[in-house]
Amino acid sequence: MPTNSVASIAILKQAQKDLRFGQLISQLTKDFGLANSYINLPPDMSPKEVHDELHERLYVLLLEDFTRYLNLLYVIDIPETLLKKIQPTDPVEVAAEMSFLILQRELQKISLRSNYS
Repeated sequence: MPTNSVASIAILKQAQKDLRFGQLISQLTKDFGLANSYINLPPDMSPKEVHDELHERLYVLLLEDFTRYLNLLYVIDIPETLLKKIQPTDPVEVAAEMSFLILQRELQKISLRSNYS
């Protein structure tokens, strides 16, 4: 399992401990919907299952609908500087790296919203 996958699962487990797991799933579902690329994340999924579903969805978008993939990254607001750092080696690894970046950004959105509301 790539290091990014382990880090992504760690982010999800930490969100679960911090009682922000539901908010994270909700934010992911919302942003995927805004990008017209829906993802099925029931609230009772484990962190590993959420990671696997996110990784698979990104992999499919990357290979089959690149325009929608880019739209998703725009909606989630992944900084271009981070995108440029990704080495385009293998689509599986790129999807794993993007999963990690997306989870980081979504958790940042949740934290900012809770701190300033």
